[in-house]
Amino acid sequence: MLAIRGLRKTFGGRTVLDGFDLTVEAGEFVALLGPNGSGKSTALRCVVGLETPDGGSVSVDGNAAMVFQKIHLVGRRTALDNVCSGALGRLPLHRSVFFGQDVREEAVRCLDRVGLADRVLERCARLSGGQQQRVAIARALCQRANVILADEPVSALDPQAAVQVMELLVELANDGLAVVAVLHQPELARTYAHRIVEMGAFA
Repeated sequence: MLAIRGLRKTFGGRTVLDGFDLTVEAGEFVALLGPNGSGKSTALRCVVGLETPDGGSVSVDGNAAMVFQKIHLVGRRTALDNVCSGALGRLPLHRSVFFGQDVREEAVRCLDRVGLADRVLERCARLSGGQQQRVAIARALCQRANVILADEPVSALDPQAAVQVMELLVELANDGLAVVAVLHQPELARTYAHRIVEMGAFA
């Protein structure tokens, strides 16, 4: 579960979030809609610690992992290697250079979960945009996240790939994860999200 209470954030005197509340239960997929500047992405970044809020609280039941519009994969490395990197946060330093068999097997299972079992040893630079985004989601799963935060995960994808990614996010929620996605496509939000939260921009 994810619980955000009274979240406040300003940048250079400009208010982006002011008393924002959001609860997302395990098994729920929530879409955040709203214009640019309404604080959608900032709220997610505060959850995972990429931004420090000026006030309010964030509570996560377990781990939260973020999937970005800019996918941030290492193109010259395989899908397997990229997904293994999701385990870095829980590994001791001496194991972070060479991933052990246990981590590699877990990464393979994560890739299988996102429908890429046949692309395990493919370099990410050779994958399509939709496949790369699914690798990024597999990497989040390898973090053993209970909460998946997706910041515009389909904005750069063609319609078919976007549908595949949205269907995957729904499946993950149905499997018991709490999923939040920032979207700019209301039709996708209405089709796939269990609930829509609309955020307004400050003047």
